[in-house]
Order: sequence, then structure tokens, then C-alpha cells
Amino acid sequence: MSQQKRLFLLDAYALIFRGYYAFIKNPRINSKGVDTSAVLGFMNSLIDVIKREKPDHLAVAFDKGGSDFRNEMFPEYKANRDATPEAIKIAVPYIQEILRAMHIPIIEEAGYEADDLIGTLSKQAEKQGYQVFMVTPDKDFGQLVSENIFMYRPARMGNDIEIWGIPEVQAKFEVEHPLQVIDFLGMMGDAVDNIPGLPGVGEKTAKKLLAEFGSMENLLDNTDKLKGALKEKIEANKEKGILSKKLATILLDCPVTFNETDYELSKPDVEKTDALFIELEFRQMKTQFDKLFSGGKEYDEVNTINGDGTPKPAAKKTAKNEDQFSLFDSGDSETPEGHHSYYNTLENTNHHYEVVQGNLGVQLFMQTLLQQKSVCFDTETTGIDALNAELVGMSFSWEKGKAFYIPFPEDQDEAKTLLEKVVPFFENEEIEKIGQNIKYDLKILANYGVTVKGKLFDTMIAHYLINPDMRHNMDVLSETYLKYSPKSIETLIGKKGKNQKSMRDVALEDIKEYAAEDADITLQLKEVFDPKLDSTGTKKLFEEIEIPLIEVLADMEREGIRLDVDYLKAMSKDMDVEIKTLEQQIYETAGEKFNLASPKQLGEVLFDKMKIGGAKQKKTKTGQYATGEEVLSYLANEHEIVKQILEWRQMVKLQSTYIISLPEQVDKKTNRVHTDYMQTVAATGRLSSNNPNLQNIPIRTERGRLIRKAFIAKDENYTLLSADYSQIELRVIAAMSGEENMIKAFQHGEDIHRSTAAKVFNVPLEEVTKEQRSHAKTVNFGIIYGVSAFGLSNQTNLSRSESAALIDAYYKTYPRLREYIQEQIEFARSHGYVQTVSGRRRYLKDINSANAVVRGAAERNAVNAPIQGSAADIIKIAMINIHKKLISENWQSKMLLQVHDELVFDVHNSELEKIKPMIKHEMENAFKLNVPLDVDMGTGRDWLEAH
Repeated sequence: MSQQKRLFLLDAYALIFRGYYAFIKNPRINSKGVDTSAVLGFMNSLIDVIKREKPDHLAVAFDKGGSDFRNEMFPEYKANRDATPEAIKIAVPYIQEILRAMHIPIIEEAGYEADDLIGTLSKQAEKQGYQVFMVTPDKDFGQLVSENIFMYRPARMGNDIEIWGIPEVQAKFEVEHPLQVIDFLGMMGDAVDNIPGLPGVGEKTAKKLLAEFGSMENLLDNTDKLKGALKEKIEANKEKGILSKKLATILLDCPVTFNETDYELSKPDVEKTDALFIELEFRQMKTQFDKLFSGGKEYDEVNTINGDGTPKPAAKKTAKNEDQFSLFDSGDSETPEGHHSYYNTLENTNHHYEVVQGNLGVQLFMQTLLQQKSVCFDTETTGIDALNAELVGMSFSWEKGKAFYIPFPEDQDEAKTLLEKVVPFFENEEIEKIGQNIKYDLKILANYGVTVKGKLFDTMIAHYLINPDMRHNMDVLSETYLKYSPKSIETLIGKKGKNQKSMRDVALEDIKEYAAEDADITLQLKEVFDPKLDSTGTKKLFEEIEIPLIEVLADMEREGIRLDVDYLKAMSKDMDVEIKTLEQQIYETAGEKFNLASPKQLGEVLFDKMKIGGAKQKKTKTGQYATGEEVLSYLANEHEIVKQILEWRQMVKLQSTYIISLPEQVDKKTNRVHTDYMQTVAATGRLSSNNPNLQNIPIRTERGRLIRKAFIAKDENYTLLSADYSQIELRVIAAMSGEENMIKAFQHGEDIHRSTAAKVFNVPLEEVTKEQRSHAKTVNFGIIYGVSAFGLSNQTNLSRSESAALIDAYYKTYPRLREYIQEQIEFARSHGYVQTVSGRRRYLKDINSANAVVRGAAERNAVNAPIQGSAADIIKIAMINIHKKLISENWQSKMLLQVHDELVFDVHNSELEKIKPMIKHEMENAFKLNVPLDVDMGTGRDWLEAH
């Protein structure tokens, strides 16, 4: 018997919205400034379905102009919906164009919703012997489920796909038949669609009424069996109930016809899809798509559905040589080879790359090199760890299409001798040096005792200032701005892993082409980005802050900081005992042993067995209880076990993230940890740190603070010094807004939180209670992030109305702040960006969005970004100025770390009293505001003591 044919019908807008909101915190903005999140989100869902299921037939349904039938019946239907975000309006034409290029039918009919079109087509296809899968996260489709019609809920947030057949719908809605889902939705109503429902009936009551009466009509005919207020409400709103059920009913008689031939999935027009992906700048998707539709072999999950619609168990990894996608013919010439066809490459671009070798060759090369005004250089090394990597070669370019490569011998003495011949270039202050992530190259050269002098230009940092929301790696920049696809390093040394070769193993001709191309491309990117820095008003910021900072960070990273490994090992043993003891306490309280790391088991113990938090506990998409930090923190005061679990989680996280992993990150050569500072990650301008991430060490908990104790001074001749800006963000907002009351408080050296509390609560300064100061502090910092009464009540023990009154009193105390916030939003609306005191820009695509949620997030950024970014600018300036003095005045002391608003130094004991005023002066005078900057300092053998 042949396998039943399968039809997949996708609910376009549900998937588009879902995809868009999945990227809401980190939108995908391309080089043209277009928010492509919604297109990417939808395409991820579509490709995932095709990749997993290899469907026979597939179509995508769109809404077109809303539902005439429902609007006539109830004009308020969907009336309270927010306007569609602009990114989604932009996305739909692109998505439809991609679908047309894929030969996938677009189903839309004026006056009908996608639900109705899918409902009609599902029933038609079912009659023709198809299994139908409705691809949507929308629970309303449960009413359509039958023996051959299933809901296919896409994967999300780490949860796998869900397939709902009749048993799943019965379980989710607690109904006997899927058609009762209509009654359930009618009784409950739907705030999103503005379906009124029956007053006083929520999810729990709807399920209870359905169990008793079976349908809306039967309930309304038997209201005499109800009691009290519920009976009165339902009897008074019978018409509303009938109307709600009609509104919730998906139509099955739309003017659409299932066309077996049209809906058959066929080979796409890859040339058209490639062109669209290139326009959207979807590099990875283009590669993935091309492989998927041209016999690609890298996907393992295929067809997760059994014949009865139930999910199959996870398939074993498929052998690499097995062709999983013979579904689409791939023998003709239309299928492009890889993703290079639409970009220029080494193969189809004129270039002249030379190897420079031998004494005479290097001598002649150096004569020409030293005559240049601006040169791009790039180092090729044995690895990505700059402290331990060795030079394999160097490439140089100063003219488009031309570059030179000098190979370096493996013998390190010989390598140093050769490098000495090139040193005059690096020490020549008249020649500008260009690079992509040039900090790495500076660190490599420093290993050989070479200091790079003269003006620097880093293309990665330049692009970060021009377009902070995009990625900044060279391949992306090259393909986006030069329409050129560089040679992949993996073609030379293979993929990451134990079998990856070293650059030393690569043939000279191959490494020459690869390395010279890097220098050539980076030079060309510099020509593109240099004028853009002028047009975006960020040239000064680039030249005076970001570029000088490179050298500062390179030195800090090379210096590293000493770690007390023995202390951490002892701490780890103690933590093991604490964790086991706490686990036993939790098991005793729960009355059973279970896997604490399993959200499923934890949810069952807390909510099914112990009934913590009552009956209304949230469930995730997979039907298990939500046991995230937010949920448990909210319930922490309800039962001791919840506090214990939160404490257990915190200990386990500290143990794995820091206590165990920090000693593993100690460099064997220096016996220190060397974090890597990244200038191009945070859109606010703040630095990020990696391997280890020192920005995230928790300091609000006692155990978290104890981790700082592991960072210690160099030896007994040194002391750690911590210098921390006091309340810099509040000082910045006071200065930027010109709020006189706040400025005066800072100028008089008052405790700003106590001062705010005195004004807001209208009490003398000396009578401010600890609690009042704490509330004032929460509002002070909350204002920067657009805190609401709801948010404030969550962070304090104040009610929502008390919180609203406090915020109101706050703005009366500091009236200029509210005006300033509005001015920032207005500036962003007019210009599309906001900026810091140094001209760093944060672009806000959604500031004029008609969608209130999306616009609100952009408005909060309009206020917050200039403040956070200005604080980041100020500490960067301080770092540059201190570093200059440490070098020019020949101090033995070194700057080691930058964490948020704090700098940490290894200070030689003989310099301690002299260096304190220097550091304090440089930090407090880094930038002149009409509010004094104040720095707190502390010293100690370890970071905790110093802080």
C-alpha cells in the first residue's frame, strides 16, 4: 500500500509575527538599514518544515483585508489590535516573492482570513485522501483537527515541534471532540481578536462548563443549573456567547480549491531565490538553502512524522555520503555551485599577489613599502590565541588588486631576524596602518617585541560605528559592500576540531592567495568606510576614542591578571558539599528524590504534588510547567523549597561558569588569565569581555562576590587597586538633561538617593528612612530604563498605585527630566538615531512604529542609549589618558581590567600613594560635564578587598 500523501498549509502571518518577535531584542538590520527579522523568522520556519518533513504538497495562506463575515457581524472584531510593525509590512512582499521563486502557491482571498482558507483547504484535501498538517502556533486551529488533519506547531525557544492530533487536542483543551474547541474559545473570548466571550469565564471555568454542558448552546439552555454571580452574568450575556462562538468558528466554505498539481513541492528557481537572499543579505540562509535544494548532505533530521501523524523518534545521524534530498532534481545547470556564483571571487577577479622571499627580495620590497602613505597589513599565525600563536607570514597591500606575502620560517630565531627587516615599516610614524581587527595583529607583533607606531585604521571598528546593528566580520563586510566573496580559511585548514590543520601545513601558493586577498579586501573596505565615518559624524569618535583604545586593550589583554587557583579549588570542594547538602534538604522538603535540573520533574513536584502558587501556573509550549527564574522568583515567598531551588541553581551556575572554568583559562606560559575585550559587540558602546567574561561575575550575592577574591595582585610587591565611577549614569542624565535640582545635589556632594528620597517623600534629609532611600534608588536608576508603575511595584514592596504616586512625585521633584526624555524621543523621531556626548550613534528603526509595543522599546532605547553610551565613552577616554601616562611616565604599575564603570590596576607598592591621585584625576577629568564625576577607590591583596 502506498504511503498517504501529505499536505502542509502554513499560516503566513502567524509565522511572520512569531519570527519577528523572536528577534525583537536583537533585530536583524542589514547594511541598507532594513529590518529583515520578519523575513528571516518566516523563512527559518518554512525551511525547517521542508528540511524535516520533505512534504509532497505545500502552500502558504495569507490574510487579505481582514474578515468581512466577522466584521459585519461584530464591527469591533480585532479593533483593539496594535498596528502591524513596519518590519512586517516590509517583509510580506519579500516573502511572497521568495515563495513565487520557490513555486509555492500563495493562498489569499479578499475578505477572508488565513484560518478560513486553511480550514477550507484542509477539509477538501482530507476528502481527497491527504494527511494535512496546519503549520501554525495558533491554538484556534485545534477545532479543525481530525483523523487526518493535524496541527503542526513549529519549534521554538529550544523546544521541539509539537504535532497535535485528536488526543493532543482532547488533552490540551479538556474536550471530548475537537469541535468543542469552538465552544471553549467562544466561552473564554479572546482579548487579541477582541472576541468578547462570556463575562466571568476564563480558561478554567470554560473547561469546567464544557465538561458539564458539552457546548455553548447547551450551557445557555441550562443556565438554571448555574449558581450565583456566574449564573447572572451568563444569563445577561447569552447573545454575546452565541456571537463569540460564531466569531471563533473557522469557515470551511471559502472560495478556494485545493489544486493537487499546483501544490506539489517542486524545485525552486534557485537563481531568483539567491538574488533575493543577496538583496536581503541572508548569507547563511542562502548557503543553507542552496545546499538543501541541490542535493545537500549536511542535514540529519528528515520526516519527523509517522503515517498516523504522530512524531517519529529522533532519527540517527545519517551517513555523510547519503543523498537525502534527491526529492529535487539537481542535475541541470541552473543549480549554482556553492554561494560564490553571485559574488566576485579570486577565481574571476584580476589580481596580482606576489610572494616576497630572500634577502634581496625583502630589501627591494621594503624600499617600496616605506615610500607608501597608507598600507594594509595582516598577520597569518598558527592559531587564534594571540599570546601563544606564532607568525607564519604577513601580507601587505596599498593598491586595489595588488598585494604581497612574506612567509616566515618556523624557527623562531630566524623569524625574529626576518621580522627585524620589516620593523622600520611598523615603527614609521608617517605611514598609516590598516587592518581588520588590528588588535590581534598588534598582540602578535608584541610577542616579538615589535611596537606598531603611527596612525591606525581598523575596518571592523569603523563599520561598528557606521552600522552598529550589523555583524562586522570581514566576509560579511566584503560580500555586503564589495560584492566579493573571500576565500574561506576552512578551504585551507579544514573545519574546527582536532583534525584542523595549522597554517604552517598549507602550501605557500595557497596561503599567499588567501593572505594577500585578506589585505587587499581590507584595503578596499577602508576606502568604502572612511567617507562613511564623515557622513555619519563618527570620524572624531573613531580617531580620538576607538582607535587609541585598541592599543590600551591590547596591553591590558597581554598583561592579564593573576588567579588564585588553590583558593578556587578549595571553594569548589566547599561548594560541592553545600550543593549536596541543599539537594538533600530539597528532597526532604519535597518528600522524594528527583532530577533538580529537569524543568519537567521540577514542575511536577512544585505544582502538581506540592500545589505551590495555586492552580494557575503557566505552562510552556510543550505542555510542561514553566520553572524559569522569573516564575520561581515570583513564588519565592510562598514556600521555602522555592528559595532553596533558586539558591541551588545559583550555586550550580557559579560552580560551572566560574569556579571550575576560571582555573582552566589560566595561560600556562604566564600563569594569568587574559580576557579578550571586544569593542564591536554592544550597540551602546560598552566593552564586552570573553574567555573569561569578567563583565558577568555576579556581585550582588555573597558567593558571587567571593569569586572576585580569586583575582589577586601580581606578587607580594604589588597591590590591586580598584577605581569605580560613582553613579556615573545618574550624573550623565543630570548633566544631559540640565535638571537643576539633581545637578545641585551632585555639586553639593549629597547622597543622591537620600536627597531624592527627601524631596520625593517631603521629609528632612536626616529623617529619610532606609526603605525610603531604597525606593528612591530604584526610581533613580529605573527612570533611565523607562520604569513603569507596574515595573516599580515588582521591584519594591510598593503597590501599583503607590508606585505610580512615587513616579509622579519624582517627576515633580525633577521636572526637567520628563521634558528631556520627551526631547530625546522627539530627536530620535526626527533623525532616526540618538547620540552620546562623543557623537556615538544608536539607530532606532522602530521609533515611529505604529505598533505601541515595538515603538515603546525604541523610545526606551532613545533615553537609555545616550546615557549608557556616554558613560562608556567617558571611561574609555579615562583609560586612554591613564595608559598614556603609565607609559610616558614609566610606571611599573599596570591597568588590568575594565568592568562596567570600574578599572582595576596591579600597583607596585612603591607607587601606591603616588598613583592614586593620578588615576583619580584622569578619571574625574576625562570629560567635562556640569556635574562633577566622582571616583571611589579601594586597595587590597585581591579584587574583592579592593572593591
